[in-house]
Amino acid sequence: MLKALVIGCGRVGSAIALQLLQEGWDVTVVDENEDALSRLGENWPGTFIVGHGMDAHLLQEAGIEEADAVVVATDGDNTNIIIGQVAQKRFDVRCVVVRVLDPARAKFYKERGLDTVNPTSVAIDSLLESARTCAIPLPQPAAAEEVAG
Repeated sequence: MLKALVIGCGRVGSAIALQLLQEGWDVTVVDENEDALSRLGENWPGTFIVGHGMDAHLLQEAGIEEADAVVVATDGDNTNIIIGQVAQKRFDVRCVVVRVLDPARAKFYKERGLDTVNPTSVAIDSLLESARTCAIPLPQPAAAEEVAG
């Protein structure tokens, strides 16, 4: 069974944890806020650890040394980058994916070997494409009585 460690249990992290669990992964979630466990549902069969993902001892307790994948999706870019680098360099996890909201920062770290996902760039590209390709209704000719005015 594949093992995943998900750091951050907000909208993104919880959705990833639930999907991986559904796909048969053994999932451990780490979040500073114990209330975030509610996002995983009442019968969460995985592991949930309350604490900060930058704590190396906590990462070890969470099983990072046996993890096949680490997904880092807290609400802070700097936090995510540091945790991702620790997972990659200190614990030698091969599959580390980090959410980074700042496009320039995401590109900078991706060029240095950290697998970053930048939802801001994805949104910009998608919105631009939609704006360029959507059908804009043509103006209707004015009615005769409006012209006679």
